[in-house]
Amino acid sequence: MNQSKRIAFLGLGVMGAPMAGHLARAGHRVTVYNRTAARAAEWLARHQGLDAATASTPAEAARGQDVVLTCVGNDDDLAEVVLGESGALAAMAPGALFVDHTTVSPAIARRIAGAADRLGVRALDAPVSGGQAGAENGKLAIMCGGSAEAMAAAQPELEAYAARIVHVGAAGAGQACKAVNQVCIAGVLAGLSEGVRFAQAAGLDLDRVFEAISGGAAQSWQMEHRWSTMTRDHFDFGFAIDWMRKDLAIALAEAQAHGVDLPVTALVDGFYAEVQALGGGRQDTSALIRHLPEVEA
Repeated sequence: MNQSKRIAFLGLGVMGAPMAGHLARAGHRVTVYNRTAARAAEWLARHQGLDAATASTPAEAARGQDVVLTCVGNDDDLAEVVLGESGALAAMAPGALFVDHTTVSPAIARRIAGAADRLGVRALDAPVSGGQAGAENGKLAIMCGGSAEAMAAAQPELEAYAARIVHVGAAGAGQACKAVNQVCIAGVLAGLSEGVRFAQAAGLDLDRVFEAISGGAAQSWQMEHRWSTMTRDHFDFGFAIDWMRKDLAIALAEAQAHGVDLPVTALVDGFYAEVQALGGGRQDTSALIRHLPEVEA
């Protein structure tokens, strides 16, 4: 087992809660904070017998810790938790490590990295991919931006819940890489949605179609994990469309800043807006298929 560390984890949503749990079970002393205090209390109750505690503010959680990790909602949430009046960063000691797992803009990642550097704190932007199942099973993919020193320091803790950890580049590079990830997912789900509807219209046995094409060039993680549920109109799980649209907005804005057009991504984002209008904002991203007319059996 890696050397035990004093760790604060801020944000106990569907991703953060299991990630913090993996750290506690790995033998670290984990202090958690969540804006909804009841969620932190519930997390603590589920981890009785482990070296864990709760804090009432981000600063209280971060004070005296070796590592502070965040997994919150968006740029504004992250700025409040890290840089706000009761934010974590000012409470951290020189030499401590800050790691953010939220999907946010590269700009806020670079802003935090600059503030951390002035305080002598090492910082890493480290968004994750793999969804709720990846977090629960400790099989996330993590794309990291920051110094080589921060990357080396974070590696042992990240291994508690990751199957793949890649240092992409300097501060903000992890977030830019996550934007690329979401662009690729959007395109794959658009094609998969049309493929399912086409197969239905052609009167094909959908299980046989999956068997035939999932082992060839059409294969993807989305096909492997979402084909069956899409054919059954089952979407009440996984990564919500509301969050996907937040991520795609970051990708589209970042691409525009670099003078790059993302026409397919912009189109798919519009399709997601249609599904939101149907009440599907909290459904899994595979509910993209709902923008296409249903096919009679």
